[in-house]
Amino acid sequence: MNLLPGALLECKANTMSRVYSLKTVQRIPVSLEEAWAFFSKPDNLKDITPASLGFNIISKHHGPDMYAGQIIEYKVRPVLGIPLYWMTEITHVEPLRFFVDEQRFGPYSLWHHQHHFRAINGGVEMTDIVHYKLPLWLLGDLAHGLFVKRQLEQIFRYRFTAVESRFGHWPGERVYQLSMS
Repeated sequence: MNLLPGALLECKANTMSRVYSLKTVQRIPVSLEEAWAFFSKPDNLKDITPASLGFNIISKHHGPDMYAGQIIEYKVRPVLGIPLYWMTEITHVEPLRFFVDEQRFGPYSLWHHQHHFRAINGGVEMTDIVHYKLPLWLLGDLAHGLFVKRQLEQIFRYRFTAVESRFGHWPGERVYQLSMS
């Protein structure tokens, strides 16, 4: 039997798990400098992460300020309290504009997280864009539908509330957008 390369690729594509994406937008009533000063310090991540995840930075040499090439190691307990090791690298930093973290080892096959900051009238618009993929092909897709998607939504909603508690509410209407695909 002779399989054409295209047919083989199509077959593999249909059995591979999906790459999912998440985008949030939040307006914060502080200066760009104040927002950047907080979000560009890795140790502050614990303050905006739900305690139920058991999130702990375990790096000994990551330093107080963010820089491209920085490695940050964590322990996190996302499922049934089971501790998982997670290592990310800060791959891009453009001060006062954006930074990107990418998983090097951890629970995802792919984790690429962009953090964007833009000065707007009255404060800052912060946008997070995450592309992620789960391991184990179809089992990963099943886990996504059963609990991963919901857990990520909860984490980012918690983060919205924690940021509001720390920096204050946006005047007037609460501005928070979350979209997942």
